[in-house]
Amino acid sequence: MLKSIRIDKWLWAVRVFKTRTMAGDACKSGKVKIDEIQVKASREVKVGDIISIHQGPITKTVRVTQVIKNRVSAKLAVNAMEDLTPPEEYERLKLMNELNYERRDRGIGRPTKKDQRIISKLKNKL
Repeated sequence: MLKSIRIDKWLWAVRVFKTRTMAGDACKSGKVKIDEIQVKASREVKVGDIISIHQGPITKTVRVTQVIKNRVSAKLAVNAMEDLTPPEEYERLKLMNELNYERRDRGIGRPTKKDQRIISKLKNKL
């Protein structure tokens, strides 16, 4: 049983990031914090560490419950971490998607010039 592992590898293994490179880049750019301290990709994580990950408009907070070194399925990945993100973060993300969301049905083609003008007017009013 592992006691600790690199944070970039753990974030990739539990499917927070799609690739290990993306996890490493997030660490380099200061988007990953352990106990409110920015960390490098080589930082070791242990069971019980609380990690904050700034992803787009929200900041996810997770607690490490299991140290794994290989990427696992999404169903097993949930067992390796406990989501501590406040529900307000998810509500804010949902609200942002509703306010500035363009939805076009698949297969109807590109918007016409008239459609583009309407979309532009709507976006400028928000």
